[in-house]
Amino acid sequence: MAPSKIQFGYRRHADQDRAGADIAEHPVVVVGAGPVGLSFAIDLAQRGQPVLLLDDADRIGEGSRAICFSKRSLEYWDRLGIGQRMVDKGVVWSVGKIFHGASLLYQFNLLPEQGHKRPAFINLQQFYAEAYLVDRVRELPAIDLRWRNKVTALEQRNDLAVLTIETPDGPYRVAAKYVIACDGARSSLRQLVGAEFSGKVFEDQFLIADVRMTAEFPTERWFWFDPPFHAGRSALLHKQPDNIWRIDLQLHPDADPVVEKRPENVRPRIARMLGHDKFDFEWISLYKFRCRRMDKFIHGRVIFAGDSAHQVSPFGARGANSGLEDAENLAWKLDRVLKNLSPEALLESYHAERSAAADENIRESTRSTDFMAPVSRQEARLRRAVLSLARETEFGKRMINGGRLSVPSIYQSPLSSADAEIWRGGPQPGTSMPDAPVAARAGDAMFLTDAFVKAGTRFTLLAFSNGAAVDPPDGVGVIRIGGDDGLSDPQGLATRRYDAEPGTAYLLRPDGYVAARFKYPTRSALDAALARACGMN
Repeated sequence: MAPSKIQFGYRRHADQDRAGADIAEHPVVVVGAGPVGLSFAIDLAQRGQPVLLLDDADRIGEGSRAICFSKRSLEYWDRLGIGQRMVDKGVVWSVGKIFHGASLLYQFNLLPEQGHKRPAFINLQQFYAEAYLVDRVRELPAIDLRWRNKVTALEQRNDLAVLTIETPDGPYRVAAKYVIACDGARSSLRQLVGAEFSGKVFEDQFLIADVRMTAEFPTERWFWFDPPFHAGRSALLHKQPDNIWRIDLQLHPDADPVVEKRPENVRPRIARMLGHDKFDFEWISLYKFRCRRMDKFIHGRVIFAGDSAHQVSPFGARGANSGLEDAENLAWKLDRVLKNLSPEALLESYHAERSAAADENIRESTRSTDFMAPVSRQEARLRRAVLSLARETEFGKRMINGGRLSVPSIYQSPLSSADAEIWRGGPQPGTSMPDAPVAARAGDAMFLTDAFVKAGTRFTLLAFSNGAAVDPPDGVGVIRIGGDDGLSDPQGLATRRYDAEPGTAYLLRPDGYVAARFKYPTRSALDAALARACGMN
């Protein structure tokens, strides 16, 4: 049975038998069991926090919806224990091709270099991702997942948020220190806190058709401007597991959604594209580009993540992947606050970092939309000129925008002039850790991302040995490269990617981002960097 067809049983909980003012209190309530809510709950539970997870449905969502999951998301899911299962089922790809008319303009490779555990992207229907995440949730007793529990009211107090929850047995209430709203673009929590989206809704419409067929197309991303089978518009083709192919077709802004979604009207369009009609429909949908976000991601005790906080166009795969980055950014910070290891002010850095990331995704998504669906004569003229230049020039190719694909967010961290002088490369503070192959002294091959998981996905010191190791602060893990007891760097890629010399060290955050870097670390410098990253000063 397909995961989207599995129905989860509603069950009554003891919280519903409390009377009057006697309501259960939970440290964290997560609303929404989509990829973001499920991943966040798993992350927090693995850090030792109990989580109540609510969803108003009783099954995994219909249709493939999000399908492109990035290398960064796969590395996050590795930390949650389900990355390999995603890759095993998914379609691995890194090459994209851009066509104008019937001609290939250029192609690109999103991960041309070797020495990474995970591919640039996999294509995997969202219902599979959700099913695997639900399976992982069931392995963690710290997570209480309740289906058919719909939040209908919210009362914010100084130290708690009180939720009213509707169920088949009637309403009940629970209290939470924090409520994490992962309930999607139509978020009821966003309405309950009185917040709105600000941004832009584009008028152009796109038709999605997932079709089942046997085809010899390569596992690549193909994007067309003005193809012969869909003149004057854009089109996209992607392969998914189970011989399913995702097809996106740009429609006229005035197209009637009801009419366009009828299978008898979709079939001729797809047949013209493929040159045959030997396919079956799995899912048909229609969407408009939306590039907008909430002004604030934190409203008292309610914190928003994923589509409930921000929306972007599907082109570029920036929606689900940025939502998963929200989850990994917030989970470790909330864990520290709940354990009284950091002040509550640390949570403000979640809004600062992830709202800036949302702005960047919105900018890229808006630029893609403007290029794919120009609305003015000037924009249309520019696109024609760029497409013409791209046939013969490299700079013209770089100007084409068929959806700039998701990349790890960069959190701005000011660099001193001294820092710029001593580093020739390597990841700067505020960027995600690069992967590289390493090996244990026993000869077992592994990757730096594996070593990070083994170190506990906590603050970790990545140190390139010079024989005089600096003791890390309490609670900080260690990954050593070189020396008698460290990992080896058989291909030299870790040393190269981290611009490392003997003595070089990086302080990694629990989400795998660089908090600080040192050519010659001292204990006092490490203590200061850790305090900054933990919101202690």
